[in-house]
Amino acid sequence: MNRPLKSIVHALTLGTLLFGVGQLGAAQDPQQPAPDNTKINKRDRAPSQPTADQAKETSSDRNTMQQIRKAIMADKSLSTYGHNVKVISQHGKVTLKGPVHTEEERRNIEAKATEIAGVGNVANQLSVKGDKTPRK
Repeated sequence: MNRPLKSIVHALTLGTLLFGVGQLGAAQDPQQPAPDNTKINKRDRAPSQPTADQAKETSSDRNTMQQIRKAIMADKSLSTYGHNVKVISQHGKVTLKGPVHTEEERRNIEAKATEIAGVGNVANQLSVKGDKTPRK
């Protein structure tokens, strides 16, 4: 085997070994439960509940959702949960859904949405992590 080909084979073999070891190290600690929002997502898919796919395709609703999402993402004090809340706008009315870590975070996100959508136009259904029921 010529020298450049041999070097490539060695590099690929080493990379494969390192990748395999990295995958073993990435295995989840059996003591820690996997993060899972399945129950919350099932609750939020109830037929009576607004979901993101029901958001209206009007430019004003899209613009409202976009502005709220930008305000939420710009706030670096929010947790990953806070950054990932669902923002749904239908006919100018905004619904906030999903889990957040603290009551303060819940109020903070609601305030951002209210500033953009207006007082009386925001239904805050965010739940504090561990709380099983949405708030109205």
